[in-house]
Amino acid sequence: MNPALRALKPYPMAELQARKAGLAKAGRTIFDFGTGDPIEPTPPFIPEALRQALPEISQYPSVSGTPALRRAASDYLKRRFGVAIDPDRQVLPAAGSKEAIFHLPLAFLDASSARDTVIYGVPGYPVYQAGTLFANGREHVVVLSRDQGYRLDLERVAPAVLARTAIAWLNYPHNPTGACVDRSYLRAQAAVARQHGILLASDECYQDLWFDEAATPPPSLLEAAQDGVLVFHSCSKRSGMTGYRSGFIAGDAGLIASYRASRAAMGVGSPAFIETAAAMAWHDDAHVVARRRVFAQKYRLLADGLTALGIQCLPSAAGLYVWAQVPGDGDADRYAAACLDRGIVISPGGFFGDGGTGWFRLALVPSLDECTRALALWPR
Repeated sequence: MNPALRALKPYPMAELQARKAGLAKAGRTIFDFGTGDPIEPTPPFIPEALRQALPEISQYPSVSGTPALRRAASDYLKRRFGVAIDPDRQVLPAAGSKEAIFHLPLAFLDASSARDTVIYGVPGYPVYQAGTLFANGREHVVVLSRDQGYRLDLERVAPAVLARTAIAWLNYPHNPTGACVDRSYLRAQAAVARQHGILLASDECYQDLWFDEAATPPPSLLEAAQDGVLVFHSCSKRSGMTGYRSGFIAGDAGLIASYRASRAAMGVGSPAFIETAAAMAWHDDAHVVARRRVFAQKYRLLADGLTALGIQCLPSAAGLYVWAQVPGDGDADRYAAACLDRGIVISPGGFFGDGGTGWFRLALVPSLDECTRALALWPR
């Protein structure tokens, strides 16, 4: 067995699935705020595009992806962020962003070298750690705090650590807290990474889910830099395509070329019919506006409802989550059990690493009606 498997904590979403299975077996009504898997139907034009693209003969897909998908991703980045990205040299499709995030250190970290470290923040997405461990890398974990706006500031990392760092991860809008950043923050991180020769990677899965239509949308790292950086995007939350497993990586052309070469050995090319559906999704913005408005309604309903119950919520402008303080003694596991007694599934903050103690996360998944019903049952 790979020793990395022993070093990993149980994947939190798998633990949530087990909890839900117990409730379902008991015949309980479940209000599932655990896993970030939206229930809004995938817009009909997307599965229709997939059906139309199903071939009579099945053949291996290309790791490079279809030209149509790469162009769609490039066009999206131009419309959304105002950045010019070469679809052939700077875009690489992925089977969802999760696998691409996990595999990144396998391509760009040499554990036997002086550059053996990956920097990431906690609370955060557990896959940053998983990819590091399987690549035999050294972790440098930055505990993010509320008073710092849950921002990972590379300037605060010791120079000796930066000197041995191969990869540093950013994720804003942030999972699990919903914290956001501006372009000046991204420019500052890019400058530090450039100075120390670090590959700066940005997980940007929630960029299109902001709550106030009149507000400035969350920026991309590509607006601050394109050399030495890679960004990771996904159709999952933006277009309701979690089960399709489709995303892309974009950024530095040299890094993309090297990553493409490594991924050819992994067999991670997505089926062309999936990529046809994804290309349609990236070309259309109207369905994203409709989905964004639904998530904004859910966020306001839950945040206001919990506040009325005396539960403090961290203000957020974007993302798919509510980050709230555990009432009473602050024991998140005990509180999660109390919620489960009422059929409410939440994620204790400890699922996401240090810095999550005393907090819990709600994914904006149940319908508005289910959110209202859950609030009526909520333990105080």
